[in-house]
Amino acid sequence: MEFRYTTAIGKIRKLSNRIKVIQGGSSAGKTIAILAILIDKCTKQKNLSVSIVSENIPHLKRGAMRDFLKIMKTTNRYFDNHWNRSNSIYRFTNGSYIEFFGADDDSKLRGARRDVLYLNECNNVKFEAYTQLAIRTNKEIFLDYNPVRQFWVHTEILGEPDVDFLKLNYKDNEGLPETIISELEKAKAKSKTSEYWANWCKVYIDGELGSLDGVVYTNWKRIYLIPEEAEFLGIGLDFGFTNDPTAAVAVYKYDGKLILEEIIYKTGLLNSDIAKAINKTAEIRNWGNSFKVICDSSEPKSIAELKKYGIKAFGVKKGKDSVVYGISLVQEYELLVDVNSTNLITELENYSWTKKQGKTINIPEDKNNHLTDAFRYFIMDRFSKKQPVARPFRL
Repeated sequence: MEFRYTTAIGKIRKLSNRIKVIQGGSSAGKTIAILAILIDKCTKQKNLSVSIVSENIPHLKRGAMRDFLKIMKTTNRYFDNHWNRSNSIYRFTNGSYIEFFGADDDSKLRGARRDVLYLNECNNVKFEAYTQLAIRTNKEIFLDYNPVRQFWVHTEILGEPDVDFLKLNYKDNEGLPETIISELEKAKAKSKTSEYWANWCKVYIDGELGSLDGVVYTNWKRIYLIPEEAEFLGIGLDFGFTNDPTAAVAVYKYDGKLILEEIIYKTGLLNSDIAKAINKTAEIRNWGNSFKVICDSSEPKSIAELKKYGIKAFGVKKGKDSVVYGISLVQEYELLVDVNSTNLITELENYSWTKKQGKTINIPEDKNNHLTDAFRYFIMDRFSKKQPVARPFRL
């Protein structure tokens, strides 16, 4: 790896506000540039504490941590006895240090304070995790991401008075090999005749905000508070255990719209745990005990066990093409999603129609569908007036 002072580094160095948002396409040199700036700060300032955080440690090891070590070695700043591999901390001779940890480590999120935070590929990190890190950061915050879709940076951060925004693309990275530039140019050629590649180039070449191609639900938006006047209708429940989470969504009706609130999203839950979680939420929300919980009917034993725990659980009625029918029914309503329902929002942003030979077909992908299945069950049960049959739906 040859280290070069790039246009990206120069542009980021000019940012002066506390929060520095760097949106950019693939190979724009965002990560390398921010790391180089942080390394330079640590060598010039005494006792500076820097945290570099991403979704988890494996992600860091494949990306930011590997790039950090390459920069340190290429610029002859690396000393092996300063690198604590077990704790992923590099300590400089002047008392400054850079630590790496995942946003999935709750103890680190609520742990010690720092001077500088770099949240790498922050679109993969929950807003609550960012908030916990931000309130424990004394000085600067760097946020970078590929703009594959709108997320909390766009809705919660941009526009605030202490925020800088910078957009980069591959032309800002003079260190990019010609082989990668050639691949990017090939993608640009494909974009002239392909909607998929046009969106891909918008995000990964131009660094512009894009949208996931073929997403199932577009009829939703975030809300920051569930109105007191909203009528609680009941709960949709999708069973899981080892690999898939148990997922439950509370459904409300308000002003002709449906409000969705994530209340359970966790693996390893026994039916007794599910019942306790539902009853505890019901007690906090003053829902009483007469509401229905509509579940995946493929697990009658679990439904029967929930009833023994006092839950009014029922299996959703299924029929031919019931998934397609349920999706089309959900699409008839405007959905308002509680902003704290982070897993539900992630699923809604990623739940997509299947592509076959480059074409979208009328089958949703079997992923990102635990909470989306849960609220679909309830809406099918509550608002369907006939047995599920195939019907037109919106792609």
